[in-house]
Amino acid sequence: MVPSVLIVDDEKHTRDGLQQALAENYDVSVAANADEAFNLLAAQDYDVVLTDLRMPGKSGLKVIDHALALPHRPAVIMMTAYGSIDTAVDAMRRGAVDFLTKPVNLGRLEMLIQRALKSRTLEAEVKQLHERLDEKFSFEGIVGHSQKLKDVIERVKLVAPSRATVLIEGESGTGKELVAQAVHQSSPRARAPFIAVHCAALSENLLESEIFGHERGAFTGAMEKRVGRFESADGGTLFLDEIGEISASTQVKLLRFLETKAIERVGGNKPLELDVRLVAATNRPLDRLVREGKFREDLFFRLNVVRITMPPLRERAEDVPLLLAHYLNFFAAENGVEPPAVEPGALRYLTAYAWPGNIRELRNFCENAVVLRRGGKLTEYDLEPKFRGEGPATVGSAVVHVADVASRSASNSQLIEPAYSQANSAGSLSVEENEKRLLREALIKARGSRTDAAKLMGVSRRTLHRKLAQWPELDVIDK
Repeated sequence: MVPSVLIVDDEKHTRDGLQQALAENYDVSVAANADEAFNLLAAQDYDVVLTDLRMPGKSGLKVIDHALALPHRPAVIMMTAYGSIDTAVDAMRRGAVDFLTKPVNLGRLEMLIQRALKSRTLEAEVKQLHERLDEKFSFEGIVGHSQKLKDVIERVKLVAPSRATVLIEGESGTGKELVAQAVHQSSPRARAPFIAVHCAALSENLLESEIFGHERGAFTGAMEKRVGRFESADGGTLFLDEIGEISASTQVKLLRFLETKAIERVGGNKPLELDVRLVAATNRPLDRLVREGKFREDLFFRLNVVRITMPPLRERAEDVPLLLAHYLNFFAAENGVEPPAVEPGALRYLTAYAWPGNIRELRNFCENAVVLRRGGKLTEYDLEPKFRGEGPATVGSAVVHVADVASRSASNSQLIEPAYSQANSAGSLSVEENEKRLLREALIKARGSRTDAAKLMGVSRRTLHRKLAQWPELDVIDK
């Protein structure tokens, strides 16, 4: 699209001359005064406004104010025959990108217009990037509707606007860093850096240098000064993941920062005052590490101002279908293929599965499914044995392992596996549902063979046939 330029000048020969000079490369409009310019700006968006300063009625400064108050802000260049330092400063303070004196040098004008257009393009790209970041790390980016997840989000909303230190606890793979990013992105620091350090991935010496930086000659191999992550995060947020792994000396330095808001580089003795919000995460309860003498109690209290506990995926099973849909669509788009359709039988097993690796395991499963299925169907037969209860898998609060049924069955006339009694006593499944579930798993493991299924169950074929007659919907599992 050809860039558009609006020329505002009360002198006709100046308007016409500039229009003729710029018409070859730009879509040019002209206005003889400020009011005409206001009408044109209301009717059309312009990329650049070139305005005279002194005009009858409203001055060019009013044109600047009006143009820069519009939703689509053009770049404004001021020109005048009465050039002075004061006028230029006033125009720039109001938002003009530059200043020209008459008679206008066309070569310089062309350079200023091109510079202004590049500046506007860069601003648009930065704005788009921030919008994408806001979308990625907003609460909408945290997938799920379970009450436990809603409680986490509500806590994030409350703590984000404050300056309080935040401690995020939870098993590996539960999304602690995503929550830390949401705290940052929802805070007044959102436009400042978010710096993450994974403490468990670095040795003691490297971690101190990485976090606090070091002076030249601080240790063997320190050939030059290094700025640490604390300094890089000045004005923003520093996220320390797996903080339970840091050494005693690093704990002391971290405690000093929380008390004084200042750090010292390794090998230095000059305090550096910083404005950094600290968010820490751990998959090991810090209060337990304190009792074991592995973590400083005073540092724990400094970190534990606001605690957010991330629930494991097994405690928010109702979120599994949403997470599956989210990540299957995500990886399908990333690979340029259609997401696989998850059949109801497969979805039941995936929802009942405990997901010991939490969201990280589910994410990897979805990527694998997209790559291997490529828009096809994902059935229960496509699932790995661990998902189908051969793992073991969880049913309610009980653990069921189909392969163990034969050795633990109490009677050939009963299909109820003892472990299901525990689940039923907790009210998670009825006796009939437990019985049907166990029979279904045996049939799946036997690939539909009634003889093999009966052997797995430790019952006679007659008993198995009787149960299949009672529940004919199970008798559709083919070899």
